[in-house]
Amino acid sequence: MASWAMNGARCVIAVIDGMGGGIGAQIVTQLRQGLPPNVEILALGANAVATQRMMQARATRGASGENAIRVSIAEADFIVAPIGVVIPNSMMGEITVEIAVTVSGARGRKLLLPITQPHFELIGIEPQVLTAQIHTAVEIILQALQTG
Repeated sequence: MASWAMNGARCVIAVIDGMGGGIGAQIVTQLRQGLPPNVEILALGANAVATQRMMQARATRGASGENAIRVSIAEADFIVAPIGVVIPNSMMGEITVEIAVTVSGARGRKLLLPITQPHFELIGIEPQVLTAQIHTAVEIILQALQTG
C-alpha cells in the first residue's frame, strides 16, 4: 500500500451510498472529523439525493449514477460503503450488476460495513451500531496513512 502520509501524495477515499444517502453522510462526517484535512473524500451516489447528502456532510467532490461510479472509483485508495454496493440489486435495486462488479474489482482497499438488506443476511458477524462500524473504518484508514 502506498505511503500517502510520507510522500505527500493525496489520499482519495470514495464513499458510496444510495437511497437517501444517510449512511454515506454519516461516513463522510466521521471521515472529516477523524482524518487530516488534505484527504480527499469522493462522494459517489447511486442517485443524486445520496450524492447531495454526502456533499452536505463535506465530501470534497461528488458524482451520481452508475457511469460516474464506474469511472471515478479508479481514483480511490480506499472505498467505504455498505456491503450492499458489491451485491447486485441491493438498496432496493439501485445497485446494478455493473456497479457491484466495478466496486468489487476496484484497486482501492474496500472497507464494507455489514449492513443487511431485506434479501440477504450476514452470518457470524457481531452486531455493532453504525457509528462504531464507521469509527473502525476511520481507524483502519488512519493506521494505513500513518504506517504507509
